[in-house]
Amino acid sequence: MLFSRRGKLKKEFDERLISQFFDAKQELQTAKKMEEMSDDYDLYIIAKRKVAESKHLFLLKEARLRDVKIK
Repeated sequence: MLFSRRGKLKKEFDERLISQFFDAKQELQTAKKMEEMSDDYDLYIIAKRKVAESKHLFLLKEARLRDVKIK
């Protein structure tokens, strides 16, 4: 009885991970564009890009660890 919900929960959390991954990817692309468009050296923009890049890489590693497949 306890293990019958396991597949349903895994699917739900895998879908949530995929949506967070795509959100982080979009955030990273936006941060990279902002850094390219900036004409001066702004530490806030650079820090924002690095945070977005770290989130993206973490979610990528987690997806690989869980063996998540995108359909």
